[in-house]
Amino acid sequence: MSAYQDRWIECTDTEVRVRGYYFPWGTKRIPYASIRSLDRFTLTALRGKGRIWGSGDFKHWANLDPRRPTKSVGFMVNLGRHVIPVLTPDDPDAFEKVLGQRVALGSSD
Repeated sequence: MSAYQDRWIECTDTEVRVRGYYFPWGTKRIPYASIRSLDRFTLTALRGKGRIWGSGDFKHWANLDPRRPTKSVGFMVNLGRHVIPVLTPDDPDAFEKVLGQRVALGSSD
């Protein structure tokens, strides 16, 4: 059963599944236990709004989301690795609430 789901992101009982993360259409599975922090940020022209897939700096990786240019909120998911997944759920508040219930969230600041 999914606690949150949209076209690209699904929060199950044990993990976050991110469709369209890997080329060509692979799903990334992020166990809640591996999430160190979740950082909410405002999408702007210089902060990912125009990028529908991939990376501009090889540190942040955005899953496929053709609607990202119309969205205003994104999340950086710190897994303690070099590459940080960047997610843009359709309902940012619901997504953040689900993760807040399943992960001891902190800020990476």
